Amino acid sequence: MASLTQAFAAELMPAGPLSDAARTYASEAAAANTKRAYRAAWADFVGWCAIGGHTPLPAAPEVVGSFLAARASTHKAASLTMRLVAIGQAHRLKGHRLDRQHPAIRETMKGIRRTHGTAPAKKAAADVVVLRDAVSELAKIPGPRALRDRALLLVGFAGALRRSELVALDLADIRFVAEGMVLTLRRRKTDQEGQGTEIAIPFGQSERTCPVLNLRAWLEAAGITSGPVFVSVNRGGAVGSARLSPIDVARVVKAAMEAAGADPTGFSGHSLRSGFITSAARAGVAERHIQNQSGHRSLPVLRGYIRRGSLFVDNAAAKVGL
Repeated sequence: MASLTQAFAAELMPAGPLSDAARTYASEAAAANTKRAYRAAWADFVGWCAIGGHTPLPAAPEVVGSFLAARASTHKAASLTMRLVAIGQAHRLKGHRLDRQHPAIRETMKGIRRTHGTAPAKKAAADVVVLRDAVSELAKIPGPRALRDRALLLVGFAGALRRSELVALDLADIRFVAEGMVLTLRRRKTDQEGQGTEIAIPFGQSERTCPVLNLRAWLEAAGITSGPVFVSVNRGGAVGSARLSPIDVARVVKAAMEAAGADPTGFSGHSLRSGFITSAARAGVAERHIQNQSGHRSLPVLRGYIRRGSLFVDNAAAKVGL
């Protein structure tokens, strides 16, 4: 599989001569997570073609359609669409054209969507109620790890941050001001060119759940004066220098939700972000203000979160006298 991944790195480079500098910039045209996903998708397709004796590049539409059908029982429609995009990208960058509207591809995908559906599995939102309970439980635990986890949960929630944005924070990205603090996100999903985004987080209504005060407490206890904000803490309470990973955020969230009495299996690192949007919608916060904090470019995507968070707000079934 390693050789397939290495081969894909070459496949993603445009055809024709490029200078070393141009190749370096071209390799950074897509985000790291996107490139990893494309490599895995392309490796899957190449491996499937090798087993079946098919040519992966250029691939006949019938071959691509057959591949999608072969993966339909184990992969969701969104995952298959991403694989199709990766296959098309590899073709385009090598000077080939993959006709995604060819009936062998289009009708296969249409049939897969009708048969298996397109609704993605939704993780539970860590709304403000369960978050308060989780922070209260963490407040009972002494030591720097609990301090870190409280700060991580509250900053991630109040900033509506993705887990990758949360762990990418450096102390230099935080500016404490009279109203609270301002986070500078050097790069986010909707800012792939790194122009930077500022997110304001005000003081909370309670000292226990205030993201600003809890972050200050963690920084002071950990002795952090530069570098990553959220770092490792071992079981003995020793603060390390290694930056936490996005997976670590998910672990912290799950453990905190379990401590609060919730089923941890339904939660993920994304639960803080979705929990903020859900709670803001229930509190009647205007859509544009939620969007300012979350950074969503797509209103339909944001409205999906808002609708799920407001299902029982002014619900018609509650007003018909049942």
